[in-house]
Amino acid sequence: MKHSSTILMTEFVTHDVKRFILTKPRNFDYKPGQGVKVVINEPEWRNQESRPFTPTSLRDDRLLEFIIKKYPTGEGVTDKLHSLAVGAKLLISETFGTITYKGPGVFIAAGAGVTPFIAITRQLARKGKLDVNSLVLSNKTPADVICEKELRHYFGSRCILTCTRESAPGYENRRISAEFLKEKVRDFSQRFYICGPDSFVEEIKSILKKLGASSNSLVFEK
Repeated sequence: MKHSSTILMTEFVTHDVKRFILTKPRNFDYKPGQGVKVVINEPEWRNQESRPFTPTSLRDDRLLEFIIKKYPTGEGVTDKLHSLAVGAKLLISETFGTITYKGPGVFIAAGAGVTPFIAITRQLARKGKLDVNSLVLSNKTPADVICEKELRHYFGSRCILTCTRESAPGYENRRISAEFLKEKVRDFSQRFYICGPDSFVEEIKSILKKLGASSNSLVFEK
């Protein structure tokens, strides 16, 4: 791990997702959408397997932001991260990943898979280039939606939220299927950015190809 960082603040953004504000290491750079590996810099955790997360702050921000979900299985590193207090030390790798903005299209995500698209969305909004993009986001319930108000603000009517277990006004209540995408997407020749659990990514890739999308137009983590 090349960079060291310190937690400055944490807060819940949903019932099981926390925002972490960290010091930004000198000479640390990344493209919005790229990820890093994080290790807790404590003796009993330093040699544990690292976990990948995506910075949701922008390149020229003075601090780093991560938005991290805690899973009910109690997975070690993520579970421990949620219990860390201000002042805790982390180690951060160089950036990696194939999810970066390559042009107008549709962002399709499930759950915490939206995090790579948050930094991309913020960057596009800052440049005034977001209005040629749209977002389709699936969650289990409305309470699980990460940064909902911000995403609705940025995308407006192009922010399509769907929930698979329960819904509410302003949400669809179904899975992202071929029928769903045919209803919501007019142009399958544009780019599609996909992120979520591996099974979700594979399913959406397959659906999009059957609907006419080119393999070269699909952007996902490889």
